[in-house]
Parts: sequence; C-alpha cells; structure tokens
Amino acid sequence: MKCEISEQEGFQIVSLGGDVDLASSPQAREAILGSLAKASVLVDLSAVEYIDSSGVASLVEGYQSAKDKGLRFGLVGVSEAALMVLQLARLDKVFPIYGSVQDAVDNG
Repeated sequence: MKCEISEQEGFQIVSLGGDVDLASSPQAREAILGSLAKASVLVDLSAVEYIDSSGVASLVEGYQSAKDKGLRFGLVGVSEAALMVLQLARLDKVFPIYGSVQDAVDNG
C-alpha cells in the first residue's frame, strides 16, 4: 500500500493507493488518526485497487474520531473498486464523498 500525507486548503490529505488490506490497514489507520490530531482530514482513495473490511474499519474509525473532535472527514476521488465495497456496506451513504479536494472545500 502507498500512503502519503499532504496539506491542502486547511485539510490533511491522506492519499492511499494499492491494496488496503489486513496487512496494510494499521498503517492507513495510523496515518488517518495522526492527521486528525492536526486538522480535518480528506482520504484520497483514487489509487486504491482493493480495500477489505479492515481497511474500511480504518475509515470508519477516522470518521468517528473526526466527529468526536468536531472536525470534518471525507473521502475524495473514490476508485471504482473502493466504491463497490463502500456501497456493499452502505457506507457510501455515511461518508461524505467528493470528486476532488476543491469540491470538499467548496461544500464545507
């Protein structure tokens, strides 16, 4: 899994790529929760080829942590593979999903 963190428009952007699975989800979780210590977070899933339940659990934990802290949390550029998993779990109705970082900023 690829994991990069950047800052844009007042958000911490956590960009994930490749497979977000049992082996890599702890790294994703750490990146998401660590970024929430600094600011609101957008998770870029545009390069995710596969995500399993442990990866989804990391996203849910980030979402709940952001809510508890009064911060914004959303998903950006969700890949087809990731969107299918989120739709199966009906989480596409829970997470704010944006086409781009700018969309998230504009809809803030």
